[in-house]
Amino acid sequence: MTKKIKMTTPEEKITQLGLSLPSAPKPVGLYQPVVVSGKLAFLSGQLSKAADGKLLTGKVGKDLSLAEGQSAARLAALNALSIMKDLIGFEKIRRVVKMTGFVQTAPDFYEIPAVLNKASELFAEVMGEQGAHARSAVGMSSLPLNAAVEIEFILELK
Repeated sequence: MTKKIKMTTPEEKITQLGLSLPSAPKPVGLYQPVVVSGKLAFLSGQLSKAADGKLLTGKVGKDLSLAEGQSAARLAALNALSIMKDLIGFEKIRRVVKMTGFVQTAPDFYEIPAVLNKASELFAEVMGEQGAHARSAVGMSSLPLNAAVEIEFILELK
């Protein structure tokens, strides 16, 4: 008799990690938080905003340390996960295809991938193989509302 292995859902993994997702952020402009086209879902950029609404702001390498930038990336990832859960449903997601990350940096800061690794690691922890993705890491001189990090995602749906 074969033993059936129960897979941990993203919601269960979030609880196991001691995390709580914020409410899905509401758009602050004339755009949709997620647009579905065929089997792809495109998530609008999510900022480094905590559950209490406080934005983690500043330039990494000037106003913020690498560790603070990594915390900002994790906050943005939590906001993206909340949109996936509330507006799509984890059960409808086949995989994360691509993450594009933007980090507001000092001109001489070059550890942009290290900042965004924290967002990628969170997706791997929460979604396992489904969370593994292609990624672009881009340094910016400024971001909306002075946010430290903004990330966007492309998802494949079932």
